[in-house]
Amino acid sequence: MNYFERTKIDDIVYDNIDDYQDVLVLGWVRTKRVTKNIAFIELNDGSTVHNLQIVALNPDKFPLDNINNGASIKVRGYLEKVEGREQSIEMKAEEIGVVGEAPSDYVLQKKRHTFEFLREIAHLRPRTSTLGVVNRFRSKMSYAVHKFFQERNFHYIHAPIITTGDAEGAGEMFRVTTIDPADPPRRNGGKIDFSRDFFGQETGLTVSGQLQAELLACALGDVYTFGPTFRAENSNTSRHASEFWMIEPEMAFCDLNEMNVLIEDFIKYLFQFALEEAEEEMKFFNDKIDEDRIEVLKSIIQSDFAHVSYTEAIDILKESGENFEFPVEWGADLQSEHERYLTEQHFKRPVMVTDYPKKIKAFYMRINEDEKTVRAVDCLVPEVGEIIGGSQREERLEVLERIMQEENMDLEKYDWFLDIRRYGTVPHSGFGLGFERILMYLSGMGNIRDVIPFPRTPGNAMF
Repeated sequence: MNYFERTKIDDIVYDNIDDYQDVLVLGWVRTKRVTKNIAFIELNDGSTVHNLQIVALNPDKFPLDNINNGASIKVRGYLEKVEGREQSIEMKAEEIGVVGEAPSDYVLQKKRHTFEFLREIAHLRPRTSTLGVVNRFRSKMSYAVHKFFQERNFHYIHAPIITTGDAEGAGEMFRVTTIDPADPPRRNGGKIDFSRDFFGQETGLTVSGQLQAELLACALGDVYTFGPTFRAENSNTSRHASEFWMIEPEMAFCDLNEMNVLIEDFIKYLFQFALEEAEEEMKFFNDKIDEDRIEVLKSIIQSDFAHVSYTEAIDILKESGENFEFPVEWGADLQSEHERYLTEQHFKRPVMVTDYPKKIKAFYMRINEDEKTVRAVDCLVPEVGEIIGGSQREERLEVLERIMQEENMDLEKYDWFLDIRRYGTVPHSGFGLGFERILMYLSGMGNIRDVIPFPRTPGNAMF
């Protein structure tokens, strides 16, 4: 067996090969059917959703008794084109060898399994058609993210996973410590003495790479992070996870209006990439998950995004005559039902909502002249509502210090963050996009747990 000699099944099914006569394939058995004179094996190697049909004439000469669903095998033989079937090429086996056996009670038999069941066997579910497609799609869309920013001369930077700052100010951080929980060191008064911890202070897992991205943007110009973030939020909805990946670009010398152009370009780029470069996966999602998925993406690509202020959006909602579950009031955050009304019924396209009340947004957002609103933006799309959130950052030192004091934040703790306002401050802007959220939207998958290989949610850290 030579790994580099093997042919990938996706090259075979899409007829991207030159030699039909001496072919080696390696993969896992999806199904096996044996009769007296012939045997059929459906083989998959993870490169495509399609299986390669292996035809074994005179099955007695092959070790088929040791081959069950889930077993890994190597097959050498020749390829033949066939007519009238979904797969136009099959393989006639000349040699079959078992690489790794699987018992007859292998859990993934040839039947439909619910997503709920598959989450319980997250270590095996990538071998199913749907989760195999999802993981290949995730890989391709990760590349698309990098490709978009690299083509625009952004620098990819790595924000720390362990940090002392809560970028969102929500206090939902996982603590990182080596302190013995059974006998922690304490100060006078009984509080835990984190000065004796590993890092000499209280630390946690990052909720966002934004603050560090701001630092690097104010040195390198245009940067982006793309990495894991963590929220200790006890939420069990289909849209929340405790560990997820965030895409966070940050641009120096950039105001809100300029950033809004980038957001629209980014969304359309990812959608176009999915349709053109992940065609197999998108066809699968459209056929098996949501029959309108491709049309939804095309309609957004062809749309000019609407632009409206938060205040204008509130007026539209109040005048709609709709009986919303959540009251529409200036100063309250928009709920999903409000966002969906704006995108699906009023504008009938994606909407960029700007200039939110400062009391419902984060401390670092630039305050407008009215002192009541900030230069924030949420990009809303049909079906889900908000998919991207961002803002122009507050670059004025005295204003940011005042806001942080009003929020009872420790200015000394964030002194490093204030330094970029002290030394050569510039207007700068950035946004965040949860990678799993965009994967859900592109694929039509209904639960965030099914677009990340090993989901971390309250009560679940298995695998």
